[in-house]
Amino acid sequence: MNNAATTRHFIHPDWQTYQIQQGAIFEDQSICHYGNPEAERLAAQNSNIVVDLSHLSLLQVQGKDAETFLQGQLTNDIRLVGENRAQLSGYCSAKGRMFAIFLIAKLGEAYLLQLPARLVESTLKRLRMFVLRAKVDMEIADPALVRVGVSGPDTEALITEVFSSCPAQAFDCVVQQGSSIIRLPGLHPRFEIISGIDQMRKFWDQARSRNATPCGQQPWSWLDIMAGLPNILPGTVEEFVPQMTNLELINGVSFTKGCYPGQEIVARMHYLGRLKQRMVIAHIATGDCPLPGTAVYAPDFPDQSAGSVVDAQPSPSGGFDALVVAQIQSIKNGTLHLKLPDGPRLEIAVPPYSIPFE
Repeated sequence: MNNAATTRHFIHPDWQTYQIQQGAIFEDQSICHYGNPEAERLAAQNSNIVVDLSHLSLLQVQGKDAETFLQGQLTNDIRLVGENRAQLSGYCSAKGRMFAIFLIAKLGEAYLLQLPARLVESTLKRLRMFVLRAKVDMEIADPALVRVGVSGPDTEALITEVFSSCPAQAFDCVVQQGSSIIRLPGLHPRFEIISGIDQMRKFWDQARSRNATPCGQQPWSWLDIMAGLPNILPGTVEEFVPQMTNLELINGVSFTKGCYPGQEIVARMHYLGRLKQRMVIAHIATGDCPLPGTAVYAPDFPDQSAGSVVDAQPSPSGGFDALVVAQIQSIKNGTLHLKLPDGPRLEIAVPPYSIPFE
């Protein structure tokens, strides 16, 4: 598989025009910020925000054999996905290394697989290779199907006011007024809404009327980092098996569903306990924001890297916060450094769920 990122993004012209009217600053069709990135980061940490998610794309999968096809390709049990329940799921190579991590929801008869826009075309191409004679229609979703995220202390009230119902637990969903509302883990109540442009304009206006700060993609990705939610990005394609990114700890892997590419390796690692790397949160006080795939080093692995960066974003407190996959022993020793053995030291924190450091 070609790991190179594509530059095509998917935002509807009408939605883009609306976002420009809201003050959005674009770069390559992705929203960088709304004029004050520092204030947006602080808002993500402390108050209510509303975020356009056009840096993410949706694969739409439907047809008579869609469920069976996806069940044979992904790490999680696709039979558990419905209009009331979303899930995370990995897409692996035969060696158990992930091409992508999807957030999967269902709207009507279609499964919606969300992943970074920069990987959507290459991932779609690979999935189509395995459709064969299955009755499956798979394509990039119409960009008129807009995604917006909200986070903050008042967002439960906002969702209930607009949609008359609010998902209670992480990855619960509510489908109302042709919209799918998915609850996500986060520092505050956090939701993603998938809907048409007209409905989303109204929702955005209502969020702004509740003093939600509009934000670019970086604060939303920072919230993922602080929740310990991994993603596969250019630079880490085929880098990690699911357990390295804690995917099984956040219900992204089923060990009872049956076969899929890489299943034997993933299951062996689970049952034989041979995992040597785990994902943690790291703060980096100095230097530049590292790219996904940037190596980290430790004295106990002097001749090789001890792990790599999953994602990193500017921190509201200064410096950068990151998800890092690293050798468990190096994590325990607290001796990880970025880029070089004597590079900036990583201040390690555990994600907000229990990690069995074998």
